Parts: sequence; C-alpha cells; structure tokens
Amino acid sequence: QVQLVESGGGLVQPGGSLRLSCAASGFTASINSMSWHRQAPGKERELVAHIRSPGGSTNYADSVKGRFTISRDNAKNTVFLQMNSLKPEDTGVYYCNVRRVLSNGVVFTDYWGQGTQVTVSS
Repeated sequence: QVQLVESGGGLVQPGGSLRLSCAASGFTASINSMSWHRQAPGKERELVAHIRSPGGSTNYADSVKGRFTISRDNAKNTVFLQMNSLKPEDTGVYYCNVRRVLSNGVVFTDYWGQGTQVTVSS
C-alpha cells in the first residue's frame, strides 16, 4: 500500500531552523512531483514548495522564498524541506504531497501524508 510518512516537525524559536522529511513507499508508478503544503488554523491549505523529478525544478511560495529549500532523494522516494529563519507565521501543519502528473496535465496519482506540526514560538 502507498504510505507517506512525515517527520521532523516540532517547536522551534523564531529565527531557528527545522528540517522536514517525507518518505513515500508502495508506489507502483513512478512519481514526478513532490511538494509541501501547510495549513494554519482558520486558514486554507497553501503550497509551500514544490519539486519536480526528473530535473529537480523547484517552486516556492513568495512567503518562504529565500528561507526554505526543498530537495529530494529519488532512490528513497523521500522529499525534504529545510526551513531556515523561521517566523511565527510559518506555524501550521505541514503536509507532504506526492503526485505523478502526465504530460497532458492529468494528475495520475495524488497522495497526501498525515501532516506534521510545526510551531514557531519563543
């Protein structure tokens, strides 16, 4: 079965750093899109960072650009999110998303992790 296991969340002080991991397993089809989303209470879920494979092209939300870095290990089907210079506004539940998107734009597979809590507070 398909599993997405997220880890690395926790409590961190403003200005601190945190590294999230998401390990995906059980896929019968290869994936070409991995991303991180977050949701704070009372707010809609938003895309934080996205990385494509192959190639490794990345995209970031404007609010995290320059502070967050998304990376992946294709051999392990794992995606990471390095978060630096964290702000209280970064607080929320972070979700891993794994997809296979066809060349015509059709989403062939789409899986979400259970989420990991990130709290930025002094």
